Amino acid sequence: MQSLKIIALLMEYPNDELWEAAAEIQQAVAQEVPQINAFADAFFASTLIDRQAEWCELFDRGRATSLLLFEHVHAESRDRGQAMVDLMAQYEKAGLQLDSRELPDWLPLYLEYLSIQPEPDALQGLNDVAPILALLGGRLKQRQSPYSQLFDALLSIAGSQYRSESVASQVVKEARDDTPQALDAIWEEEQVKFIDDQGCSADTSPQQQHQRRFSDNVTPQYLDISAGGQK
Repeated sequence: MQSLKIIALLMEYPNDELWEAAAEIQQAVAQEVPQINAFADAFFASTLIDRQAEWCELFDRGRATSLLLFEHVHAESRDRGQAMVDLMAQYEKAGLQLDSRELPDWLPLYLEYLSIQPEPDALQGLNDVAPILALLGGRLKQRQSPYSQLFDALLSIAGSQYRSESVASQVVKEARDDTPQALDAIWEEEQVKFIDDQGCSADTSPQQQHQRRFSDNVTPQYLDISAGGQK
């Protein structure tokens, strides 16, 4: 499903290669995922450096909007390690090779994997994570981020009952973990460890940096949306 690959590209950290392919991607969006035309047009109408700053602001400032899927299911429990192993086995079976800097539960990577699966399997894979997609979309919508459109597009493709609006009433009650006060608490607690780990961070990926930075901090309260969320 080419639509999943396109959304994965737009969800990743913006880089030079993405910007160089802007016209091709916009054309692909119009053909494969027209519901995100407005997002793609506005996305590429800005500068790369602005989009990079926006991405870091949204996805690298706390755990609530982490693109690491198992962050929202297992947090730092032992189950997360086994879930990683199981997901890696699925990738290898499909012929998808990861380098040492990629984490298997990175959402854009998971979407890339689904994009090469038969359509019924891809749709099932999306529905397996639909509550997480709605959760992330709801939090991004609360922060008035256009990125929420990507999550609603995925839910629409999946034929899911969930949407970012499904969790709006619950998200609004959450304590934000990207406020200056919340981030100050993280830096105060992790300052020494952060300096040791990140002193030479050029060879680490954004997803590894995010997971390492927040690995020992209190997990925010995640939503139980298993019983609700109609269109």
